[in-house]
Amino acid sequence: MYLGIDLGTSSVKALLIDAEQAIVDSASAEVPLSRPHQGWSEQDPADWIAATEKALAALQRNHSAEMAAVRGIGLSGHMHGATLLGADNEVLRPCIMWNDVRSYAEAASLDADPRFRAITGNIVFPGFTAPKLDWVKKNEPDVFARVRKVLLPKDYLRFWLTGDHISEMSDAAGTSWLDTGARAWSPDLLAATDLSEDQMPSLVEGSEPGGQLRAEIASRFGLPAGITVAGGAGDNAAAAIGMGMIHDGSAFASLGTSGVLFAANNAYLPNAESAVHAFCHALPNTWHQMGVILSATDSLRWYEKITGVDAAELTGALGETLLDPSGVIFLPYLGGERTPHNDASIRGGFAGLGHESGRDVLTRAVMEGVCFAFRDCLEALKEAGTSLDRATAVGGGSRSPYWLKLMATVLGVPVEVPAEGDFGAAFGAARLGLMAAEGADPASVCSPPAIEAVHEPDRNLEPAYADAYRRYRALYPAIKGVMS
Repeated sequence: MYLGIDLGTSSVKALLIDAEQAIVDSASAEVPLSRPHQGWSEQDPADWIAATEKALAALQRNHSAEMAAVRGIGLSGHMHGATLLGADNEVLRPCIMWNDVRSYAEAASLDADPRFRAITGNIVFPGFTAPKLDWVKKNEPDVFARVRKVLLPKDYLRFWLTGDHISEMSDAAGTSWLDTGARAWSPDLLAATDLSEDQMPSLVEGSEPGGQLRAEIASRFGLPAGITVAGGAGDNAAAAIGMGMIHDGSAFASLGTSGVLFAANNAYLPNAESAVHAFCHALPNTWHQMGVILSATDSLRWYEKITGVDAAELTGALGETLLDPSGVIFLPYLGGERTPHNDASIRGGFAGLGHESGRDVLTRAVMEGVCFAFRDCLEALKEAGTSLDRATAVGGGSRSPYWLKLMATVLGVPVEVPAEGDFGAAFGAARLGLMAAEGADPASVCSPPAIEAVHEPDRNLEPAYADAYRRYRALYPAIKGVMS
């Protein structure tokens, strides 16, 4: 048996798999989020522990024999969070989360130092960890002076489980302190924020051992003492492991609240200028790239509120046969945009409205705009040297056949739909626990899911959508000029 624990923004999920990777059961518990000021987002690490305890206790109640047979544990979690520990490993303040933007000025200042992009391969975003510590240094100097360890969220769970300060490459790559090509902390970048390697956790690969389970925790939840806790992974890398996205060019498109176009790479291929994330993958000698859009299904949920009509009804009304472009361009910049613009202040809009622009036309426009934003991500990946010949669709938006046919046509590649099953971050974490415990070959463990359907690009409509995308691209500088 193997256990995966995923620390999400809103809940902790614990998932059990057997030696054949069949899912035995899962349990979850909610985690509260605090927003004490505009742009702030914080969590109390004690709440992560409490939620993990609830999830593990539920698995123990229902599967005591299976829990007693666990051989390895893997961890995944939301990235970029700053969990600050003092001399006695006490938590010094609430964790500053990935979606906290208070450190925008500090991020801009660090990004102006050319060493950060050159060494990390990434823009310094406000959500990353380094600018958060720079903010703490300036605004909470007493706290900063007491910092002895900086841990990422899932690695605080590891500390609770093992007593060790350890992280791994995929999560560390989102801090703005990692030499992403060398897969090691950068002393120069740490020094730029008045920190040292001594204040960082040691690093392992995600599929390697990253501590052993403490006897106290083992006895509480009916687990064997001393079993291996894997390095684990950041949430997107863990999800990729769960979907078998480990080979060069394998990719998934996540149509969730935000959107992610993820591609695995066998080489380090940064493209910071287009706001592509170039991170280490959870396996040795592999990396990955991500294009990120901030409002994917969130755009449709916004339109749902405007119309008062359920999103499933809005999309269902379109049928499953792909239509010509709507003629209306929707820019999905409801909360700014990441790839390729790195623009927190840009906002969206409709262009090309006419008397004939009814509800269905605007529904199509919203869905088209999100797909065009994914096309932006694809073009940014191409600029970095990554080519895709297909993508696997996941997330809530993947339940719309119309949206997936549209996505395939806009991207120009087949879009695959996996068969029903749980192959997300918790499953990927469990796979990493298996690999670390058994020394198993990643290629033999990380098989892709069965494919239920494939949506091919509509070659007859590709020219029309290419023209619509050209008009979409031309609108960003226009509205930027108006809003500046």
